[in-house]
Amino acid sequence: MLSVRLCPPVSGQAAMDVVVNPPQPNEESYEQFMREKEAVLGNLAQKARVTEELFNQVPGIQCNPLQGAMYAFPRIFIPPRAVEKAKELQMEPDMFYCMQLLEEMGICVVPGSGFGQREGTYHFR
Repeated sequence: MLSVRLCPPVSGQAAMDVVVNPPQPNEESYEQFMREKEAVLGNLAQKARVTEELFNQVPGIQCNPLQGAMYAFPRIFIPPRAVEKAKELQMEPDMFYCMQLLEEMGICVVPGSGFGQREGTYHFR
């Protein structure tokens, strides 16, 4: 029981072996591996572009091109009155924004203040 808690399952170990030791060009599975890898990465890149484009269509949100991760970190431009309200409630403005988004729209995001954003800017992930 203890070894199960401390070690990943066998299937996870086998998958990691392929990640750190992929098929080589002279191996039988190389071409299929490359096709599948390119398809997955291409699909993720397309979704990243769509996400960026959609965020940039929303007034008050600016999203830089997404690179290498499954997360977006768009900048939000919070109106001064909302910043003041957040401070009255002793909250970071982006936390206030995220809580309002959750309460009013049912959308859960993480405030950027927990990630060391530049002073005076607000983001969410």
